[in-house]
Amino acid sequence: MNRSQLVAAVSSSSGVSASDTDAVLSALAKVIAGAMKDRDKVTLPGFVAFEAKHREARTGRNPATGEAIEIAASWAVKVTPGSALKAAANE
Repeated sequence: MNRSQLVAAVSSSSGVSASDTDAVLSALAKVIAGAMKDRDKVTLPGFVAFEAKHREARTGRNPATGEAIEIAASWAVKVTPGSALKAAANE
């Protein structure tokens, strides 16, 4: 499902206009991105949780040459599905 399909589905399911639904999805994405920048955790109970996790610097390998390379420390977003989402996937 792409973004326009998601907007259409949520719009028809909730009775809210497609433009309002698109605006809410954009705002949600901005809020979650801001929370990740601030290293806050965002949880929608039963559905999903987003959390910024720090990855330490490490040594990796170039798969083409086998040469050792240094991978810099970075931040990654960990997405954890909630129980209701897991149950829906397993139906």
